[in-house]
Amino acid sequence: MGILNGIRVLDCSIAMAGPFAAQRMGDMGADVIKVEPTTGEWQRHVAAGGARGNQINVSFLSLNRNKRSLAVDLKADEGKALLLEMVKTADVFLQNYRPGVAARLGVDYETLSKINPRLIYVSMSGYGEDGPYRNYPGQDLLLQAMSGAMMSSGSADQPPSPAGQYLVDAITAYTAFEGALAALFHRERTGEGQLVQVNMLDAITTIQMQELSVFTVGGKPQTRSAEPHAHSYIRAPYGVFATSDGHISIAMASLKTLGRLIEEPFFADLDDETDSWAHRDKIYACVRRRLVNRTSAEWLALFRENDIWCGPVYGYADVVDDPQIQHNGTFVEYDHPTEGRVKTPGFPIKFSKTPSVVERGAPLVGEHTREILGETGRDPTEIEALIAAGVVRAG
Repeated sequence: MGILNGIRVLDCSIAMAGPFAAQRMGDMGADVIKVEPTTGEWQRHVAAGGARGNQINVSFLSLNRNKRSLAVDLKADEGKALLLEMVKTADVFLQNYRPGVAARLGVDYETLSKINPRLIYVSMSGYGEDGPYRNYPGQDLLLQAMSGAMMSSGSADQPPSPAGQYLVDAITAYTAFEGALAALFHRERTGEGQLVQVNMLDAITTIQMQELSVFTVGGKPQTRSAEPHAHSYIRAPYGVFATSDGHISIAMASLKTLGRLIEEPFFADLDDETDSWAHRDKIYACVRRRLVNRTSAEWLALFRENDIWCGPVYGYADVVDDPQIQHNGTFVEYDHPTEGRVKTPGFPIKFSKTPSVVERGAPLVGEHTREILGETGRDPTEIEALIAAGVVRAG
């Protein structure tokens, strides 16, 4: 009998971020129905670290507890009808399809909200529902690199260092979970559902609230020191590689395709699922040796044309100026009474009916003491006595 008992969640997500968010709701008592293809969700067939388990691999096991599985073909009319029927009694619908897929399947917010106006519809994406990067692959490593996070660790003479965890997936999961709960609370007050949009780029960028504000507000450059400050479960190539003018990130590329593009004959006969583990160090070294011969822009253009998952490695200056960041409105600006004009990461969750706003900046010590104590019913004389006695402080 968890705190979310009585809440029904239709989890139509795959991989990590969406399932992790839905699992959190299940852990709190929600009835989470995992809606997956009859062949099983993608993560059932992809074993991180090669940990395949008996019938359920560790990757899937770790992200899908406290759920019931409904295996259904949503491309069949009957299957889709089943899902739409369930929408009538659902509280939360969660999906992380690529932009445009939900509409093609007929399970977009506009369609489902007509069936159930009380529905909380959580839509998760890599970079946003629209904008210049909407169709780029939303993969953890690529988003770590683009967010500027990698440039905050490691030594100055070494390549940017990725986190040893699926950091962006986890943060995005918690962001979606937070958004779903907030929307449920709004519905409790008003009776109305709404669309909740979360994307990985905004989630990983805004979680660096302090660091990015030091850069944007404090004016301190992002500088790594001479000595390092600070995944062994992903097949090669997976990491950050130097180019002739910078660095790029590459994630889980087809070895044959990559070998052809970088003119590395060693890759021609390698198998992605076996040799990429057995020869992981050699593969990395080969890619590293080849990529220094061309610029980041040249490699990114070539790789994207051939469906190689890749992305730039940003510092904070690049993050702030990035067109997708600007399109998303990832940063907010406002005037603070003592700090002047402030530019800082904003809100990773976009509520369609209850948007977030900056109503006040960070308060001074005791700035609102009198106001708050007045709301408790205390008269001004009593409040001033508390201030004089040092029990409270007023700004």
